[in-house]
Amino acid sequence: MNTKRYCLSCDLKNDPKLIETYKKYHAAGNEWPEITKSIKDAGIVDMQIYLTGNRLFMIMEVDDTFDPVKKAAMDAENPKVKEWETLMDTFQQRLPWAENDEKWVPMEQIFKL
Repeated sequence: MNTKRYCLSCDLKNDPKLIETYKKYHAAGNEWPEITKSIKDAGIVDMQIYLTGNRLFMIMEVDDTFDPVKKAAMDAENPKVKEWETLMDTFQQRLPWAENDEKWVPMEQIFKL
């Protein structure tokens, strides 16, 4: 199986209580099954999120079926994903250089060993 990697970044509001709550929502065992299913159904085979300070870094490994435009359309029609995204918006803030309503900003790879 061929995969492609996407790396994205987003900020959390710089509030320790909000950050801890956000981490709890993403802790093992706290996943919403509908969200995990929507991720997998979109062709995302692995997803990891890292945190430093209030900056998030997401790594996604996707298969050949993944299409970001299709994923956005699927999400827009999924009530549970919309509920999740509305909830996550209470914790997240846009990066200063994000375009329009872009939440997760693609990162540019500048080095590879």
